[in-house]
Amino acid sequence: METLVKGAVAAALRDGNDESIRLYVAACVERMAPLFVGLRADEPGREADLDFYIDSVRDLWHADRPLADAAERVRRLERFPELQPNEEGITDVADTYAFFAALSLRYALPAHGSGSADDAVACGHAALTAMGMLDRNLAGAGFVAEEQRLQSLSLSGDASGMWDASVMAGRERFRAVLGRLLR
Repeated sequence: METLVKGAVAAALRDGNDESIRLYVAACVERMAPLFVGLRADEPGREADLDFYIDSVRDLWHADRPLADAAERVRRLERFPELQPNEEGITDVADTYAFFAALSLRYALPAHGSGSADDAVACGHAALTAMGMLDRNLAGAGFVAEEQRLQSLSLSGDASGMWDASVMAGRERFRAVLGRLLR
């Protein structure tokens, strides 16, 4: 698979320790979380999915220990409508970004549980793909460059600063997608 994750980031993940991989995926998913939560908040019957997503994102920030139930969480997430095969594909703006947010969590969970650098790179790739789509649809947007910068920064090991930066970036992404929906 060709990946959008910069070579230096992918190499650092492959050469790094499990804790750095966990911090990387936690930060990636934190930045994508507002897209899933915000775009699915008003859907009837999705309350348990939203709670699961939010709880999983929170638990990913415990970078000092692997998720013991990562495989079970992946199985549950794979039952989400966003990750079900669809013959027509995804064409709706909200569905597209909710899909990429779910996909990033789909790869983050096993990366966190096992320390798999390949799953971590796939998580980062999902985030970059979504941001690339956003850049193509918004004149002058720089979401890919910001995501690449934050992915590199997340390898620094400073969880508190990374959480703050990820929360802010996630909010900006959600506002941008909302702007696309309101046109």
